[in-house]
Amino acid sequence: TENIQLRQQIEELMLPDEVVGESPPMKKVMEMVNTVAKTDSTVMILGESGTGKELIARAIHSRSLRRYFPIITINCGAYTEGLLESELFGHEKGSFTGAMYRRKGKLEMADKGTLFLDEVGNISEKMQMDLLRVIETKKFTRLGGDKNIDVDFRVICATNKDLEQAIRNGSFREDLYYRLNVFTIVLPPLRERRSDIPLIAKYFLNKYAQSMNKNVTDFSPQALKMFTGYDWPGNIREVRNVVERAMVIAKGNQIQIDDLSFPFLASSASAGGDSLDDVERMHIEKILGQTKGNIAQAADILKISRLTLYNKIEKYQIKR
Repeated sequence: TENIQLRQQIEELMLPDEVVGESPPMKKVMEMVNTVAKTDSTVMILGESGTGKELIARAIHSRSLRRYFPIITINCGAYTEGLLESELFGHEKGSFTGAMYRRKGKLEMADKGTLFLDEVGNISEKMQMDLLRVIETKKFTRLGGDKNIDVDFRVICATNKDLEQAIRNGSFREDLYYRLNVFTIVLPPLRERRSDIPLIAKYFLNKYAQSMNKNVTDFSPQALKMFTGYDWPGNIREVRNVVERAMVIAKGNQIQIDDLSFPFLASSASAGGDSLDDVERMHIEKILGQTKGNIAQAADILKISRLTLYNKIEKYQIKR
């Protein structure tokens, strides 16, 4: 158990290095991280799915006075109400069917450290009330127990939901919201910090080149242009998946445009000027090459009509 805890603490100190970005929006985020880390205030991190909210939570923890104790993460959206209650509060032996032994919950494990509540907007009304009570009293009771357990932890939470709207429609408690939202950090999506996309892509390229033992050192200019022209609706998580998949099939020392595979979005914003047209043309050429010029198959893959595809072929003067 001590080895597991030690390994976890080492990983926690290393993980914040994965906050990659030098754009003005990310510099502002990291300034806020450094400022709030020195305090013990509750932090709410807002951002779309895949923007790296947990990495920011870990960055705050690793810079705080609690950094020598664990950061305990729980995804509130991954459990039913009953399971989430057991995960957070733990349980005594025999407290319910299948409880064969006493088990510590995440609250107890986070003592003196940080509790990171991911997807906090998904918890039930009852759990909201229970969580508020713990935050206010710093005490809780295991399921099936009668002993108050004192805890001391910092709370960082994250959500991609509009909690103010949730308060208005009655699905989230206003008092809990104000307890959690003492200090707010809003993470921008990748489409709002395009200058960071090459840095993030290169980070994952180096990571997977090492783990897969492949001599791939860079992206071709065309591949990189496709990266910066794409909107990345899945944000950092999608970049990671695309780079990993490309690394698996890459044959030379560069990732080429033919190695890339991600959903085509007609709404992808351009990095500037007419670069989206270039991205769209290259993607259509790639799909037509894969289907050996079969219009029906290509249109199906691109999720556009055959007529639209014919029009784009004519627009870009694509040879088949």
